[in-house]
Amino acid sequence: MLTVDKLKEFGANTDEALERCMNNEQFYIMLVEKALNDDSLERLEVALNNNNLDEGFEIAHSMKGVLGNLSLTPLYDIMVEITELLRSRTEMDYTPYMQKAKEVKNELVELSK
Repeated sequence: MLTVDKLKEFGANTDEALERCMNNEQFYIMLVEKALNDDSLERLEVALNNNNLDEGFEIAHSMKGVLGNLSLTPLYDIMVEITELLRSRTEMDYTPYMQKAKEVKNELVELSK
């Protein structure tokens, strides 16, 4: 089961996130779980594999906003890097970034079990 303590150990800035959620832990956890069940990371990978940098940017930018609002710092930091590369439409192999993002998301998913 996902808890604020587990998220803090993961590296989330839970104090900041809880402040955004009016200190409602249950609401915060629900939002984090909703983000974990979102398919944006998979859609981003498809866009990048298809070299669709415009769509990739839109997805990455949206994810960055969600992860930032939830203060899920380890995953947010990766998404900031991806977003900035895509903002300038940098053509490159994004595989290492995506692998890292998936690894970090999987760590977070494991915390929720």
